[in-house]
Amino acid sequence: MALDVRLISTPLSPPSELEAFLSGRTAEGAVVTFTGLARNRGKDGSSIHALTLDWYPGMTERSMRDIAEAAAARFAVTDLVVVHRCGEIVPGETIVFVATAARHRREAFAAADYLMDRLKTEAAFWKRETGPSGTHWIEPVDEDRAALARWKDETT
Repeated sequence: MALDVRLISTPLSPPSELEAFLSGRTAEGAVVTFTGLARNRGKDGSSIHALTLDWYPGMTERSMRDIAEAAAARFAVTDLVVVHRCGEIVPGETIVFVATAARHRREAFAAADYLMDRLKTEAAFWKRETGPSGTHWIEPVDEDRAALARWKDETT
């Protein structure tokens, strides 16, 4: 089982990440990816010029690795990668790239879904949106917490 967990402050290229992840892969029948992009509108519809993800060196990486290790232990995946941006991200840029590989699709889909639900709510990031009216902090919403709660109730 290989885990690749990275926190980067430079632009993220999903095609390059996917190409590297697929390279030499012959044992698995499924690879599932997720790419998260910075939006140009907030939940309230207001314009966003930038999303800033603050982090604490060491702590943020550890939280991401803990989530990845939990996914690897929970699902029958053979490989997974999590690459997450930090710093200032403008609309349209990639925030996160997740890929999972498994012998069968259900495990690969479930692992990617689980990773994203936990990263969205539990990874050690502090998020701010900047728009015409200034900067404000954002937190996970009820929908995010509900998505996370379903994993605590399931025995997979």
